[in-house]
Amino acid sequence: MKRTLTAALVVAALAPAAAVAGPVENACNRSDRAQTSRALCRCIDSVARDTLTRSEQRRAASFFTDPDEAQRVRMSPTDRDNEFWARYRAFGSSAQSLCTS
Repeated sequence: MKRTLTAALVVAALAPAAAVAGPVENACNRSDRAQTSRALCRCIDSVARDTLTRSEQRRAASFFTDPDEAQRVRMSPTDRDNEFWARYRAFGSSAQSLCTS
């Protein structure tokens, strides 16, 4: 048993890490926007990982399927939503400059 577990840990450590798409990349790839590509979605997700928390990434991803929610957050009077919106705008600006040519 111990030898099997050790062997499994060695194999797992030596195997290349699988690329796991984040919530923004998944939402982007599923969107019906004509200009999306896997490379663009991967780039946008990379920027999201650098600028937003994991929960903020999920929230931003929800805007792909419910753009009205983005408008509600933008217009919200709460400090929490306003702080998120400021980070979301910074994410969007960064993604635009880094991911589009």
